[in-house]
Amino acid sequence: MTTGTSDPAAGAAAAPPAPTSLLRFATAGSVDDGKSTLVGRLLHDSKAVLADQLEAVEHASRARGADGPDLALLTDGLRAEREQGITIDVAYRYFATPRRRFVLADTPGHVQYTRNMVTGASTAELTVILVDARHGVVEQTRRHAAVAALLRVPHVVLAVNKMDLVDYAEPVFAAIAGEFADYAASLGVPEVTAVPISALAGDNVVTPSARMDWYSGPTVLEHLETVPVGHDPAAEPARFPVQYVIRPQTSEHPDYRGYAGQIAAGVLRVGQEVTVLPSGRTTTIAGLDVLGQAVETAWAPQSVTVRLADDLDVARGDLIAPTAAAPATTREVTATVCHLHDSPLTVGRRVLVKHTTRTVKAVVQEISARLALDDLSLHPAPGELVANDIGRVRLRTAEPLPVDAYALSRRTGSFLLIDPADGATLTAGMAGDAFTQATKATKAAADATEDDGWDF
Repeated sequence: MTTGTSDPAAGAAAAPPAPTSLLRFATAGSVDDGKSTLVGRLLHDSKAVLADQLEAVEHASRARGADGPDLALLTDGLRAEREQGITIDVAYRYFATPRRRFVLADTPGHVQYTRNMVTGASTAELTVILVDARHGVVEQTRRHAAVAALLRVPHVVLAVNKMDLVDYAEPVFAAIAGEFADYAASLGVPEVTAVPISALAGDNVVTPSARMDWYSGPTVLEHLETVPVGHDPAAEPARFPVQYVIRPQTSEHPDYRGYAGQIAAGVLRVGQEVTVLPSGRTTTIAGLDVLGQAVETAWAPQSVTVRLADDLDVARGDLIAPTAAAPATTREVTATVCHLHDSPLTVGRRVLVKHTTRTVKAVVQEISARLALDDLSLHPAPGELVANDIGRVRLRTAEPLPVDAYALSRRTGSFLLIDPADGATLTAGMAGDAFTQATKATKAAADATEDDGWDF
């Protein structure tokens, strides 16, 4: 596998660059599978821990009666986490090796914090799912695999931990890896890499294990450093959510009008015919400015200022897209959602929908099903969704939204539901069908429904 290493200056090239050497990945696993220990071992053995951080961990470990440093404390920073010995909140860590930079989201393993895993994995390009070699694939393992499939995480690593407690036996690893691979395939997960490890002893985390000479694959870190990341921006239609309108009104630029934001997908070019949504007005791109310099081409995820040839009514929340590949606008949004808030989501509830830079009022018109992640069966008409539930809903928005299917774009196919009373985030949503391949249970439930309402 190859890794892109180019990092061109913004606007310096006339074509999209090769994938950057930044990997965003998340970890998941059942309680006590050793996930936080794995993350701590990864940080420690890759020399990503500062001396004062290690000293603080050693001091906290001694206070808890441990003989050596408890590396799990490098990520379990909340007092409640340390007292209970479990991960509660998503902990983000940033580290780098000579080959790649990393953003790590260490997510909780307990079932009641499934919503935290959804948050941590929503921007990940890879998920590391841990299992205890003594217990194998359990319900929470299947749940985490289903969430990874739901969020369309491109790469999944199965880390079979605590191999030291099963005498580093190859048959144990092979059986677990085979069972998980079959389940992941039923979900449509495109790639699974299985690695036998002992996070406590450091086997196959950063350095190869001398105790498992039967394994010839990469260590966890080696795989993280070499797995292909990023995508070709030209492969997707351009999407540019307007974040801010720039009108400097200076004597030097008396007529300057620019629309600033971050390109969510695709490539923008000077002279390209574009449509401003939701108004539907068409024009052409007169200019592109990156870091104050005019360029001919810009691509995701660059932050740019777009200048249009015509004076149109363009404001924050509008979406600029190529006319030939502009998304349809709709006021009926059907989606898969994960409910995040402690108060339930009910039919008739009034919410705000935040889609890219646009926020509109909406009403929950229908909650058609709740998904059971252990067997992927659909429970029709649940009436409400409570915290950690994943279900299918239909929304009616006060204004039309240019929503892509999540399968086509993780950025413009996702949205948040917000409580208009206090601004609390209620629900994370993914427009369109959440799975590319359904299990038999899901397919049977879908066949029983004449119109599932997934297509716009």
